[in-house]
Amino acid sequence: MSRARATRTAAAVAAVLSLAFTATACGDDGSTSGEEGSGKGTITFWDNNGGPRTKVWKKIIAEFEAKNPDIKVKYVPIPITNVQSKYDTAIQSGGDSLPDVGGVGTAYLANLAAQGALDPVTDRIEDSPLKGKLIKNMVDSVRAAGGDEKELFSVPTSANQGTLWYRTDLFTSAQLPAPTTWDAFYEAAEKLTDKGKNKFGFTLRGGAGSIAQALDMMYAQSGISSFWDGDKTTLNDPKNVEALEKYVALFKKVTPAADLNNDFAKMVAQFDQGDIGMLQHNLGSYVDHVKQLGKDKIAGIPLPPSKDGSARTIVSNPVDGLGLFKASKNKAAAWKFIEFAASPEMNSLWNEDVGAIPANVGAADDAWISKAPPTKAALESLNDPQTKVVQLPYYLPDWNNISKAENEPSFQKVLLGQMTAKAFCDKVADELNKAQAEWKKNQ
Repeated sequence: MSRARATRTAAAVAAVLSLAFTATACGDDGSTSGEEGSGKGTITFWDNNGGPRTKVWKKIIAEFEAKNPDIKVKYVPIPITNVQSKYDTAIQSGGDSLPDVGGVGTAYLANLAAQGALDPVTDRIEDSPLKGKLIKNMVDSVRAAGGDEKELFSVPTSANQGTLWYRTDLFTSAQLPAPTTWDAFYEAAEKLTDKGKNKFGFTLRGGAGSIAQALDMMYAQSGISSFWDGDKTTLNDPKNVEALEKYVALFKKVTPAADLNNDFAKMVAQFDQGDIGMLQHNLGSYVDHVKQLGKDKIAGIPLPPSKDGSARTIVSNPVDGLGLFKASKNKAAAWKFIEFAASPEMNSLWNEDVGAIPANVGAADDAWISKAPPTKAALESLNDPQTKVVQLPYYLPDWNNISKAENEPSFQKVLLGQMTAKAFCDKVADELNKAQAEWKKNQ
Protein backbone atom coordinates (compact mmCIF):
# COMPACT_ATOMS: atom_id res chain seq x y z
CA MET A 1 0.00 0.00 0.00
CA SER A 2 1.36 3.40 -0.91
CA ARG A 3 2.00 5.85 1.91
CA ALA A 4 -0.50 8.30 0.37
CA ARG A 5 -3.25 5.71 0.18
CA ALA A 6 -2.47 4.37 3.64
CA THR A 7 -2.85 7.89 4.96
CA ARG A 8 -6.17 8.29 3.19
CA THR A 9 -7.43 4.95 4.49
CA ALA A 10 -6.45 5.74 8.04
CA ALA A 11 -8.02 9.16 7.74
CA ALA A 12 -11.25 7.68 6.38
CA VAL A 13 -11.50 5.18 9.22
CA ALA A 14 -10.59 7.82 11.78
CA ALA A 15 -13.21 10.16 10.37
CA VAL A 16 -15.92 7.54 10.57
CA LEU A 17 -14.98 6.57 14.12
CA SER A 18 -14.70 10.22 15.12
CA LEU A 19 -18.09 11.03 13.71
CA ALA A 20 -19.66 8.04 15.41
CA PHE A 21 -18.09 9.07 18.74
CA THR A 22 -19.19 12.68 18.31
CA ALA A 23 -22.72 11.53 17.54
CA THR A 24 -22.82 9.56 20.78
CA ALA A 25 -21.41 12.46 22.76
CA CYS A 26 -23.72 15.13 21.36
CA GLY A 27 -26.85 13.02 21.44
CA ASP A 28 -28.64 15.13 18.83
CA ASP A 29 -27.43 13.97 15.43
CA GLY A 30 -27.60 10.88 13.26
CA SER A 31 -26.89 8.52 16.17
CA THR A 32 -29.76 9.64 18.40
CA SER A 33 -32.59 7.20 18.88
CA GLY A 34 -35.18 9.64 17.52
CA GLU A 35 -38.84 8.97 18.16
CA GLU A 36 -41.55 6.72 16.79
CA GLY A 37 -43.90 9.69 16.71
CA SER A 38 -47.62 9.65 16.11
CA GLY A 39 -47.52 8.16 12.65
CA LYS A 40 -49.01 11.38 11.32
CA GLY A 41 -47.67 14.76 10.19
CA THR A 42 -44.88 15.66 7.77
CA ILE A 43 -41.85 13.57 6.92
CA THR A 44 -38.90 14.50 4.70
CA PHE A 45 -37.66 12.23 1.93
CA TRP A 46 -34.32 12.69 0.13
CA ASP A 47 -34.25 11.20 -3.35
CA ASN A 48 -30.66 10.05 -3.99
CA ASN A 49 -30.99 10.51 -7.76
CA GLY A 50 -33.08 13.64 -7.93
CA GLY A 51 -33.88 14.85 -11.42
CA PRO A 52 -34.02 11.63 -13.47
CA ARG A 53 -36.25 9.97 -10.84
CA THR A 54 -38.27 13.00 -9.69
CA LYS A 55 -41.33 12.31 -11.83
CA VAL A 56 -41.83 8.73 -10.69
CA TRP A 57 -41.20 9.58 -7.04
CA LYS A 58 -43.77 12.38 -7.14
CA LYS A 59 -46.30 9.91 -8.49
CA ILE A 60 -45.56 7.43 -5.69
CA ILE A 61 -45.75 10.19 -3.10
CA ALA A 62 -49.11 11.38 -4.45
CA GLU A 63 -50.53 7.87 -4.19
CA PHE A 64 -49.11 7.45 -0.68
CA GLU A 65 -50.61 10.71 0.52
CA ALA A 66 -53.98 9.81 -1.00
CA LYS A 67 -54.01 6.58 1.03
CA ASN A 68 -52.50 8.22 4.12
CA PRO A 69 -54.14 11.66 4.33
CA ASP A 70 -52.65 12.29 7.78
CA ILE A 71 -49.07 12.11 6.40
CA LYS A 72 -47.39 14.61 4.09
CA VAL A 73 -44.09 13.85 2.37
CA LYS A 74 -41.65 16.67 1.72
CA TYR A 75 -39.71 15.60 -1.37
CA VAL A 76 -36.10 16.79 -1.71
CA PRO A 77 -34.26 15.83 -4.93
CA ILE A 78 -30.50 15.34 -4.41
CA PRO A 79 -28.24 14.92 -7.48
CA ILE A 80 -26.65 11.48 -7.47
CA THR A 81 -23.14 12.98 -7.61
CA ASN A 82 -23.75 14.97 -4.40
CA VAL A 83 -25.79 12.58 -2.27
CA GLN A 84 -22.99 11.00 -0.23
CA SER A 85 -21.39 14.34 0.63
CA LYS A 86 -24.85 15.75 1.40
CA TYR A 87 -25.47 13.02 3.97
CA ASP A 88 -21.99 13.43 5.47
CA THR A 89 -22.38 17.19 5.78
CA ALA A 90 -25.75 16.82 7.50
CA ILE A 91 -24.32 14.31 9.98
CA GLN A 92 -21.28 16.44 10.75
CA SER A 93 -23.43 19.50 11.34
CA GLY A 94 -25.38 17.75 14.08
CA GLY A 95 -27.88 15.63 12.20
CA ASP A 96 -30.89 17.91 12.59
CA SER A 97 -31.09 18.41 8.82
CA LEU A 98 -31.08 14.70 7.99
CA PRO A 99 -34.27 13.38 6.39
CA ASP A 100 -36.67 10.89 7.90
CA VAL A 101 -36.26 8.66 4.85
CA GLY A 102 -33.51 8.74 2.26
CA GLY A 103 -32.44 6.84 -0.81
CA VAL A 104 -29.33 4.86 0.15
CA GLY A 105 -27.20 2.81 -2.24
CA THR A 106 -24.89 0.05 -1.08
CA ALA A 107 -21.86 1.98 -2.35
CA TYR A 108 -22.08 4.33 0.64
CA LEU A 109 -24.30 2.38 3.02
CA ALA A 110 -21.44 1.32 5.30
CA ASN A 111 -20.33 4.92 5.69
CA LEU A 112 -23.76 5.97 6.97
CA ALA A 113 -24.17 2.91 9.18
CA ALA A 114 -20.73 3.41 10.77
CA GLN A 115 -21.66 6.98 11.65
CA GLY A 116 -24.80 5.77 13.42
CA ALA A 117 -27.08 7.63 11.05
CA LEU A 118 -29.40 4.76 10.13
CA ASP A 119 -31.86 2.66 12.10
CA PRO A 120 -31.67 -1.09 11.50
CA VAL A 121 -34.78 -2.24 9.65
CA THR A 122 -34.40 -6.00 10.09
CA ASP A 123 -37.13 -6.33 12.73
CA ARG A 124 -39.44 -3.88 10.98
CA ILE A 125 -39.29 -5.97 7.81
CA GLU A 126 -40.02 -9.12 9.79
CA ASP A 127 -43.17 -7.50 11.21
CA SER A 128 -44.40 -6.11 7.88
CA PRO A 129 -45.92 -7.33 4.59
CA LEU A 130 -42.37 -7.18 3.18
CA LYS A 131 -41.35 -10.26 5.14
CA GLY A 132 -40.18 -12.93 2.71
CA LYS A 133 -41.03 -10.72 -0.27
CA LEU A 134 -37.60 -9.26 -1.03
CA ILE A 135 -35.18 -10.99 -3.39
CA LYS A 136 -32.71 -12.88 -1.22
CA ASN A 137 -29.62 -11.96 -3.24
CA MET A 138 -30.46 -8.25 -2.91
CA VAL A 139 -31.03 -8.65 0.84
CA ASP A 140 -27.67 -10.41 1.14
CA SER A 141 -25.96 -7.60 -0.79
CA VAL A 142 -27.44 -4.94 1.50
CA ARG A 143 -26.46 -6.88 4.60
CA ALA A 144 -22.90 -7.38 3.35
CA ALA A 145 -22.53 -3.75 2.28
CA GLY A 146 -23.65 -2.51 5.69
CA GLY A 147 -20.72 -4.26 7.33
CA ASP A 148 -22.99 -6.07 9.82
CA GLU A 149 -23.73 -9.76 9.33
CA LYS A 150 -27.01 -9.56 11.26
CA GLU A 151 -28.65 -6.23 10.48
CA LEU A 152 -30.10 -4.59 7.40
CA PHE A 153 -29.64 -0.84 7.29
CA SER A 154 -31.89 -0.21 4.30
CA VAL A 155 -34.80 -1.82 2.50
CA PRO A 156 -33.62 -2.91 -0.95
CA THR A 157 -35.72 -1.51 -3.78
CA SER A 158 -33.78 -2.23 -6.97
CA ALA A 159 -30.57 -3.52 -8.47
CA ASN A 160 -28.69 -3.40 -11.70
CA GLN A 161 -26.84 -6.31 -13.26
CA GLY A 162 -24.02 -6.93 -15.68
CA THR A 163 -25.50 -7.75 -19.08
CA LEU A 164 -24.04 -9.05 -22.33
CA TRP A 165 -25.64 -6.99 -25.10
CA TYR A 166 -25.47 -8.30 -28.64
CA ARG A 167 -26.66 -7.29 -32.09
CA THR A 168 -29.20 -9.89 -33.15
CA ASP A 169 -29.14 -8.67 -36.76
CA LEU A 170 -25.37 -9.14 -37.03
CA PHE A 171 -25.54 -12.57 -35.39
CA THR A 172 -28.30 -13.66 -37.76
CA SER A 173 -26.40 -12.43 -40.83
CA ALA A 174 -23.29 -14.34 -39.70
CA GLN A 175 -25.37 -17.40 -38.78
CA LEU A 176 -24.01 -17.35 -35.26
CA PRO A 177 -25.79 -18.71 -32.16
CA ALA A 178 -26.58 -16.36 -29.29
CA PRO A 179 -23.52 -15.91 -26.99
CA THR A 180 -25.00 -17.97 -24.16
CA THR A 181 -21.70 -19.79 -23.56
CA TRP A 182 -18.15 -18.46 -23.35
CA ASP A 183 -17.11 -20.50 -26.36
CA ALA A 184 -19.91 -18.91 -28.38
CA PHE A 185 -18.92 -15.48 -27.10
CA TYR A 186 -15.26 -15.74 -28.15
CA GLU A 187 -16.16 -17.35 -31.48
CA ALA A 188 -18.61 -14.54 -32.28
CA ALA A 189 -16.09 -11.87 -31.24
CA GLU A 190 -13.68 -13.16 -33.90
CA LYS A 191 -16.16 -13.88 -36.69
CA LEU A 192 -17.87 -10.49 -36.43
CA THR A 193 -14.57 -8.61 -36.72
CA ASP A 194 -13.48 -7.12 -40.03
CA LYS A 195 -11.08 -4.29 -39.25
CA GLY A 196 -10.84 -3.21 -42.88
CA LYS A 197 -14.55 -2.45 -42.84
CA ASN A 198 -14.45 -1.00 -39.31
CA LYS A 199 -16.48 -3.87 -37.92
CA PHE A 200 -15.69 -5.39 -34.56
CA GLY A 201 -16.96 -8.29 -32.53
CA PHE A 202 -16.75 -6.56 -29.15
CA THR A 203 -16.14 -3.26 -27.42
CA LEU A 204 -14.75 -3.00 -23.90
CA ARG A 205 -14.24 -0.30 -21.30
CA GLY A 206 -10.63 0.78 -20.84
CA GLY A 207 -11.19 4.19 -19.24
CA ALA A 208 -13.15 5.28 -16.16
CA GLY A 209 -15.11 2.40 -14.63
CA SER A 210 -13.06 -0.26 -16.41
CA ILE A 211 -12.26 -2.40 -13.37
CA ALA A 212 -15.89 -3.00 -12.41
CA GLN A 213 -16.59 -4.52 -15.80
CA ALA A 214 -13.37 -6.50 -15.77
CA LEU A 215 -14.45 -8.04 -12.46
CA ASP A 216 -17.79 -9.00 -14.01
CA MET A 217 -16.01 -10.83 -16.82
CA MET A 218 -13.43 -12.45 -14.54
CA TYR A 219 -15.72 -14.00 -11.94
CA ALA A 220 -18.36 -15.02 -14.50
CA GLN A 221 -15.72 -17.01 -16.39
CA SER A 222 -13.83 -18.41 -13.40
CA GLY A 223 -16.94 -19.48 -11.49
CA ILE A 224 -15.33 -18.44 -8.19
CA SER A 225 -18.29 -17.59 -5.97
CA SER A 226 -16.73 -15.57 -3.13
CA PHE A 227 -14.63 -12.43 -3.10
CA TRP A 228 -12.82 -13.58 0.04
CA ASP A 229 -11.13 -16.81 1.01
CA GLY A 230 -10.71 -16.17 4.70
CA ASP A 231 -9.05 -12.76 4.93
CA LYS A 232 -7.50 -12.93 1.45
CA THR A 233 -9.25 -11.88 -1.72
CA THR A 234 -9.81 -14.35 -4.54
CA LEU A 235 -9.24 -11.62 -7.11
CA ASN A 236 -5.76 -12.96 -7.93
CA ASP A 237 -6.76 -16.62 -7.87
CA PRO A 238 -5.15 -18.33 -10.90
CA LYS A 239 -8.60 -18.92 -12.44
CA ASN A 240 -9.38 -15.19 -12.25
CA VAL A 241 -5.97 -14.29 -13.66
CA GLU A 242 -6.57 -16.65 -16.58
CA ALA A 243 -10.02 -15.13 -17.17
CA LEU A 244 -8.55 -11.62 -17.18
CA GLU A 245 -5.88 -12.70 -19.66
CA LYS A 246 -8.56 -13.93 -22.06
CA TYR A 247 -10.58 -10.74 -21.61
CA VAL A 248 -7.74 -8.26 -22.22
CA ALA A 249 -6.51 -10.33 -25.20
CA LEU A 250 -9.64 -9.11 -27.00
CA PHE A 251 -8.31 -5.54 -27.05
CA LYS A 252 -7.44 -4.34 -30.57
CA LYS A 253 -7.77 -7.92 -31.83
CA VAL A 254 -11.57 -7.81 -31.99
CA THR A 255 -12.22 -4.36 -30.47
CA PRO A 256 -11.58 -0.78 -31.62
CA ALA A 257 -8.28 0.74 -30.44
CA ALA A 258 -10.33 3.65 -29.03
CA ASP A 259 -11.55 1.28 -26.30
CA LEU A 260 -8.43 2.15 -24.30
CA ASN A 261 -10.02 5.41 -23.15
CA ASN A 262 -13.68 4.36 -23.16
CA ASP A 263 -15.80 5.41 -20.22
CA PHE A 264 -19.44 4.30 -20.05
CA ALA A 265 -20.80 7.01 -22.35
CA LYS A 266 -18.14 6.54 -25.05
CA MET A 267 -18.45 2.78 -25.00
CA VAL A 268 -22.24 2.77 -25.30
CA ALA A 269 -22.21 5.44 -28.04
CA GLN A 270 -19.59 3.48 -29.99
CA PHE A 271 -21.69 0.32 -29.76
CA ASP A 272 -24.98 2.00 -30.67
CA GLN A 273 -23.61 3.95 -33.61
CA GLY A 274 -21.35 1.36 -35.24
CA ASP A 275 -21.14 -2.22 -36.44
CA ILE A 276 -20.04 -3.85 -33.20
CA GLY A 277 -21.34 -7.28 -32.28
CA MET A 278 -21.26 -7.28 -28.48
CA LEU A 279 -20.95 -5.06 -25.43
CA GLN A 280 -20.75 -5.91 -21.75
CA HIS A 281 -22.52 -3.34 -19.60
CA ASN A 282 -25.43 -3.23 -17.18
CA LEU A 283 -29.18 -2.88 -17.74
CA GLY A 284 -28.95 0.89 -17.49
CA SER A 285 -28.05 1.28 -21.16
CA TYR A 286 -31.10 -0.62 -22.50
CA VAL A 287 -33.02 2.54 -23.35
CA ASP A 288 -30.04 3.91 -25.30
CA HIS A 289 -29.69 0.71 -27.32
CA VAL A 290 -33.37 0.55 -28.21
CA LYS A 291 -33.47 4.23 -29.13
CA GLN A 292 -30.52 3.93 -31.52
CA LEU A 293 -30.93 0.39 -32.86
CA GLY A 294 -34.53 -0.64 -32.27
CA LYS A 295 -35.79 -3.61 -30.25
CA ASP A 296 -35.47 -5.97 -33.20
CA LYS A 297 -31.69 -5.49 -33.47
CA ILE A 298 -30.65 -5.75 -29.83
CA ALA A 299 -30.80 -8.40 -27.10
CA GLY A 300 -29.34 -8.58 -23.61
CA ILE A 301 -28.58 -11.67 -21.52
CA PRO A 302 -26.82 -12.36 -18.23
CA LEU A 303 -23.15 -13.29 -18.58
CA PRO A 304 -22.82 -17.01 -19.28
CA PRO A 305 -22.03 -19.50 -16.50
CA SER A 306 -18.39 -20.57 -16.28
CA LYS A 307 -19.24 -23.98 -17.73
CA ASP A 308 -22.31 -25.42 -19.41
CA GLY A 309 -24.72 -26.67 -16.76
CA SER A 310 -22.96 -24.95 -13.86
CA ALA A 311 -24.38 -22.23 -11.64
CA ARG A 312 -24.16 -18.68 -12.93
CA THR A 313 -21.71 -16.42 -11.08
CA ILE A 314 -22.64 -12.75 -10.80
CA VAL A 315 -20.61 -9.92 -9.28
CA SER A 316 -22.82 -7.82 -7.01
CA ASN A 317 -23.96 -4.55 -8.49
CA PRO A 318 -24.87 -1.66 -6.19
CA VAL A 319 -28.34 -2.18 -4.71
CA ASP A 320 -30.49 0.88 -4.22
CA GLY A 321 -32.71 1.12 -1.17
CA LEU A 322 -34.56 3.25 1.35
CA GLY A 323 -33.01 4.04 4.72
CA LEU A 324 -34.81 5.01 7.93
CA PHE A 325 -32.74 7.71 9.62
CA LYS A 326 -32.15 7.27 13.31
CA ALA A 327 -32.70 10.92 14.20
CA SER A 328 -36.23 10.94 12.73
CA LYS A 329 -38.88 12.25 15.11
CA ASN A 330 -41.61 10.38 13.26
CA LYS A 331 -40.31 6.93 12.46
CA ALA A 332 -43.78 5.40 12.41
CA ALA A 333 -44.86 7.62 9.51
CA ALA A 334 -41.48 7.27 7.83
CA TRP A 335 -41.70 3.48 7.97
CA LYS A 336 -45.22 3.57 6.48
CA PHE A 337 -43.76 5.44 3.51
CA ILE A 338 -40.88 2.97 3.08
CA GLU A 339 -43.28 0.05 3.34
CA PHE A 340 -45.56 1.62 0.71
CA ALA A 341 -42.73 2.49 -1.70
CA ALA A 342 -41.34 -1.06 -1.44
CA SER A 343 -44.74 -2.70 -1.97
CA PRO A 344 -45.18 -4.79 -5.14
CA GLU A 345 -47.21 -2.18 -7.02
CA MET A 346 -45.02 0.83 -6.21
CA ASN A 347 -41.75 -1.07 -6.50
CA SER A 348 -42.82 -2.28 -9.92
CA LEU A 349 -43.84 1.24 -10.98
CA TRP A 350 -40.47 2.69 -9.92
CA ASN A 351 -38.36 0.00 -11.57
CA GLU A 352 -40.32 0.10 -14.80
CA ASP A 353 -39.53 3.80 -15.02
CA VAL A 354 -35.79 3.38 -14.37
CA GLY A 355 -35.29 0.05 -16.14
CA ALA A 356 -33.91 -1.78 -13.11
CA ILE A 357 -34.67 -5.08 -11.36
CA PRO A 358 -37.42 -4.77 -8.73
CA ALA A 359 -36.58 -6.06 -5.27
CA ASN A 360 -40.12 -7.14 -4.41
CA VAL A 361 -40.81 -10.62 -5.78
CA GLY A 362 -44.45 -9.63 -6.21
CA ALA A 363 -43.43 -7.51 -9.21
CA ALA A 364 -41.81 -10.39 -11.09
CA ASP A 365 -44.84 -11.24 -13.22
CA ASP A 366 -45.83 -7.70 -14.15
CA ALA A 367 -46.49 -7.08 -17.84
CA TRP A 368 -43.68 -4.55 -18.35
CA ILE A 369 -41.04 -7.10 -17.37
CA SER A 370 -42.27 -9.52 -20.02
CA LYS A 371 -41.94 -6.69 -22.55
CA ALA A 372 -38.34 -6.03 -21.48
CA PRO A 373 -36.58 -9.38 -22.06
CA PRO A 374 -33.15 -8.25 -20.74
CA THR A 375 -34.71 -7.16 -17.44
CA LYS A 376 -36.72 -10.37 -17.23
CA ALA A 377 -33.63 -12.49 -17.84
CA ALA A 378 -31.64 -10.54 -15.24
CA LEU A 379 -34.46 -10.88 -12.69
CA GLU A 380 -34.73 -14.61 -13.27
CA SER A 381 -30.99 -15.12 -12.90
CA LEU A 382 -30.82 -13.00 -9.74
CA ASN A 383 -33.80 -14.81 -8.24
CA ASP A 384 -32.45 -18.24 -9.18
CA PRO A 385 -31.41 -20.04 -5.96
CA GLN A 386 -28.54 -21.65 -7.89
CA THR A 387 -27.01 -18.29 -8.86
CA LYS A 388 -23.88 -17.37 -6.93
CA VAL A 389 -23.43 -13.67 -6.17
CA VAL A 390 -19.89 -12.47 -5.44
CA GLN A 391 -20.37 -9.75 -2.84
CA LEU A 392 -17.94 -6.91 -3.46
CA PRO A 393 -16.57 -5.23 -0.29
CA TYR A 394 -18.38 -1.89 -0.51
CA TYR A 395 -17.95 -1.64 3.27
CA LEU A 396 -14.20 -1.02 2.96
CA PRO A 397 -13.44 2.70 3.35
CA ASP A 398 -10.86 2.49 0.56
CA TRP A 399 -12.85 0.30 -1.85
CA ASN A 400 -13.61 3.12 -4.29
CA ASN A 401 -9.99 4.26 -4.36
CA ILE A 402 -8.67 0.76 -4.97
CA SER A 403 -11.27 -0.31 -7.53
CA LYS A 404 -11.40 2.93 -9.49
CA ALA A 405 -8.97 5.84 -9.90
CA GLU A 406 -5.92 4.26 -8.25
CA ASN A 407 -5.78 1.19 -10.46
CA GLU A 408 -7.50 2.20 -13.68
CA PRO A 409 -4.16 3.45 -15.13
CA SER A 410 -2.66 0.05 -14.29
CA PHE A 411 -5.50 -1.67 -16.11
CA GLN A 412 -4.72 0.40 -19.19
CA LYS A 413 -1.12 -0.83 -18.94
CA VAL A 414 -2.43 -4.39 -19.02
CA LEU A 415 -4.42 -3.62 -22.17
CA LEU A 416 -1.30 -2.14 -23.77
CA GLY A 417 0.86 -5.11 -22.82
CA GLN A 418 2.99 -3.05 -20.42
CA MET A 419 1.85 -5.01 -17.35
CA THR A 420 0.80 -8.65 -17.03
CA ALA A 421 -2.68 -9.64 -15.88
CA LYS A 422 -1.11 -11.50 -12.96
CA ALA A 423 0.92 -8.48 -11.83
CA PHE A 424 -2.23 -6.35 -11.99
CA CYS A 425 -4.31 -8.84 -10.00
CA ASP A 426 -1.54 -9.28 -7.42
CA LYS A 427 -1.21 -5.50 -6.98
CA VAL A 428 -4.92 -4.93 -6.47
CA ALA A 429 -5.24 -8.01 -4.25
CA ASP A 430 -2.40 -6.84 -1.99
CA GLU A 431 -4.11 -3.47 -1.52
CA LEU A 432 -7.45 -5.10 -0.80
CA ASN A 433 -5.99 -7.56 1.70
CA LYS A 434 -4.37 -4.70 3.62
CA ALA A 435 -7.59 -2.66 3.52
CA GLN A 436 -9.55 -5.66 4.81
CA ALA A 437 -7.09 -6.23 7.65
CA GLU A 438 -7.25 -2.56 8.63
CA TRP A 439 -11.04 -2.58 8.52
CA LYS A 440 -11.20 -5.66 10.75
CA LYS A 441 -8.78 -4.12 13.22
CA ASN A 442 -11.12 -1.16 13.66
CA GLN A 443 -14.26 -3.21 14.24
